[in-house]
Amino acid sequence: MNIVQMRPSAHHLLMSPAEPSWDLYGAFLAVMRTGSLSAAARALDVAQPTVRRQIEQLESQLGVVLFTRAPNGLVPTELALATLPYAESIAASARALVRAVSSPTDADRGTVRVTCSEVVGAEVLPPMLAPLLVAHPRLHIELVATNRTEDLLRRDADVAVRMAEPTQAGLVRRCAGRVELGLFATKAYLAAHAAPTSLAGLVQGHALIGADGSRAIIDALAAAGLITTPRDYAFRSDSDVVKLAAVRTGLGIGVCQLPLSRRPVPLVRVLPALAFHLDAWVVMHEDLRAVRRVRLVFEHLVAQLGAYATQARETRPVAAKARPPGTRGRRSSG
Repeated sequence: MNIVQMRPSAHHLLMSPAEPSWDLYGAFLAVMRTGSLSAAARALDVAQPTVRRQIEQLESQLGVVLFTRAPNGLVPTELALATLPYAESIAASARALVRAVSSPTDADRGTVRVTCSEVVGAEVLPPMLAPLLVAHPRLHIELVATNRTEDLLRRDADVAVRMAEPTQAGLVRRCAGRVELGLFATKAYLAAHAAPTSLAGLVQGHALIGADGSRAIIDALAAAGLITTPRDYAFRSDSDVVKLAAVRTGLGIGVCQLPLSRRPVPLVRVLPALAFHLDAWVVMHEDLRAVRRVRLVFEHLVAQLGAYATQARETRPVAAKARPPGTRGRRSSG
């Protein structure tokens, strides 16, 4: 790769007279996200020489070094890391522009980009969105399931479903309802392991399912009166989808949203008095209130999530209150 050996400041980069095309920034983002030219080419569905040429062209036009070669791929320079947020902003603006011109503001057609957590995206929203798309067949949904908080002010998405109240100004937010979570296991697991009758019993002869790096579940149980360490969890993953799959497979006891415990295989609640709660918020940028397709999705999700939060709620007093898993650092949770 032809690399101009210069290390200018980020200020020099922003003031550069060169005006690279957006597709060059797209190649840069693909390499940053995948770590190699070949992986970036697959992500962009182009030939590897094309990505190489685009990176070389971007470096030439900007007069900077963005990547150095390493045995395991390309390593971004400090300048590339500093440039990444600007490139992501360009990409987000480009996507928002495409969505904005996809239909008139008063039409019930066009593209709406929705972001939510992994579990909500995989388990909750698809059946909710189905009737909306039937009623408005010219409406298109882009669903981004990630536990990273997408920036609505930067137009990374049009509508967001979050399990913690947003704090940014300039957003329209609606609390759709409170979702209950508890500890669950399969019938088969509890047939082989006597169900615990106390918090202390959870770590006595039971396989707990928890996170690998996050302390959300550990902190939630600690707030309820049970101190655990990562070594107390027989199965650990930072993916909420994986943890839910582990519970459903019968690997142990883990946290699950109450409505999701009813399907596809009914789970059995362990220590029913122990409950956590997450408020489901639907959010959009205030400038999008006049855009009909966005407002349709927003209002539909508020109604559907409200029904979801109450459809399987148990009518019993809650004996324990604790910090909900997954609210640490304002991140979404399953």
